[in-house]
Amino acid sequence: MTVVSRLVGKTMKLPAASHAVKVERDLKIPMADGVVLLADRYIPAGGGPLVLVRSPYGRRGLFGTLFGTVLAERGLQVLLQSCRGTFGSQGAFDPFAERDDGLATVAWMREQDWYPGSFATVGPSYLGIVQWAIAAEVGPELKAMSALVTTSDPHAMMFGGGSFSLETSLVWINLLANQERRLALIRQRSFGRRLRPLFASLPLAQLDSAATGNKFTPWQEWLEHSLADDDYWTTRRYRDGRQAVGASVSFVGGWYDIFLPGQLNDYAALRAAGQQPYLLIGPWQHTDTEGMAASMREAVAWLRARMLDDASQLRSAPVRIYVGGVGEWRDLPTWPPQASEQRWHLQSGGGLGQDAPEAAEPDGYTYDPADPTPSVGGPVLSASPRRISPPPDNRALEARPDVLTYTSAPLDRDLEVIGQVTADLVVRSSLEHTDFFARLCDVDPSGRSTAVCDALRRLTPDGQAAEADGTTKLAIDLWPTAHVFKAGHKIRLQVSSGAHPRFARNPGTGEPLGTATVLKTADQQIYHDPDHRSAVVLPVTSA
Repeated sequence: MTVVSRLVGKTMKLPAASHAVKVERDLKIPMADGVVLLADRYIPAGGGPLVLVRSPYGRRGLFGTLFGTVLAERGLQVLLQSCRGTFGSQGAFDPFAERDDGLATVAWMREQDWYPGSFATVGPSYLGIVQWAIAAEVGPELKAMSALVTTSDPHAMMFGGGSFSLETSLVWINLLANQERRLALIRQRSFGRRLRPLFASLPLAQLDSAATGNKFTPWQEWLEHSLADDDYWTTRRYRDGRQAVGASVSFVGGWYDIFLPGQLNDYAALRAAGQQPYLLIGPWQHTDTEGMAASMREAVAWLRARMLDDASQLRSAPVRIYVGGVGEWRDLPTWPPQASEQRWHLQSGGGLGQDAPEAAEPDGYTYDPADPTPSVGGPVLSASPRRISPPPDNRALEARPDVLTYTSAPLDRDLEVIGQVTADLVVRSSLEHTDFFARLCDVDPSGRSTAVCDALRRLTPDGQAAEADGTTKLAIDLWPTAHVFKAGHKIRLQVSSGAHPRFARNPGTGEPLGTATVLKTADQQIYHDPDHRSAVVLPVTSA
């Protein structure tokens, strides 16, 4: 056991280590096209079942400790491989196109005299996407997967609601560009200062060079191929194979994680296919240290249960979620729990209530992409990492003229909301190309407004058709949530047309995403009358 792995195990509250570990470095694994990828093999004393980990973030340092040493010390043999084009592996890194290399790696493993005949996979984020890349095709040899803050469909994260995840994507390519340079960790601390001014720049196609000093081919490809059904994404999305996955799967997600909706879609797909996956969702964002510790505890418990027949650390309930507002954990048999839909209608004068709306003129605001509505909190891979606790106060945002709010009276009892929240809005815009953003907030007795969940939806002329009166009925699926609005608190729905730079602003012109430079203001209207019943739909689980 190393000093570092001992410290990691203690800090993360992992089960005690019991194995000495030997490491074989820089194993050369040939791919189908002749490219050679490098891997390290971590071998616990006495051997052990095999876990495959494929990563673009290196085989040493933090990732080597977490997904090599720590697992091997707990009885699991690990093959930790660097993805193509990273940390000594040949070729050019091609984000998300990991199927062929993953399958070639499995074929190579089968030829080794130490291959035990089956294996598991584990890892967060990109290390989870590479698991999905092979999961449907390797057959029963894949016994278990531990999919941590990840998804089978990276497109859904990058283009959620039809807009581009600008901040997350630019931060990520900057990390990739700098991670193998000297003093990389120190350089990464300056990301926020260097990137923040770039978010206001146009065209977007120039931001990769401005951020990293060089053109980054995937960045250009993302801007050119934004649609989910584009051929570019055919080899980079793995959701269609989920029903063929036979491995036992454990998911860990965060309520503020960039992958959460996609991850819950993966969970639902496995349930529909007859699987019994495990699920843990906590109050974490993507890089939260507490979330990573919980992920490692879940991963160790899951892999030891499935590969070593040691279920001593495995919880009995298949689903465990953190419930915000009351700060408690809840065990469930499945996700989502049974709930009744409550429609809280937008009312005149900024009200929100369960009564049907009365006759009223629509509310309006002007969205100016030259002064885009800013993002405040929310799921993002941030250039300036910030804690989610306490969550940011939305009142300054809500005071802007381009943000509408609809607020209930103080609740006379607790209201528990668990599941999928939807904003059903009836809208009209002066432009054919525009966005609408909705956010559910909890307003405490002091007036502090904190976000519960949100989402954005992009409208285009070839998208949803307008009604005969020129309005558009718009259903925005907000981030799933588990939250209790306590008695005395108020429910609030924000409506605006952006959250920049979390989402790239809509220029309003329909120009291509990467080259757009002309900005047009949009006059927006939100209807709330008996014929146009805008509402937020809450999955209520309290009595």
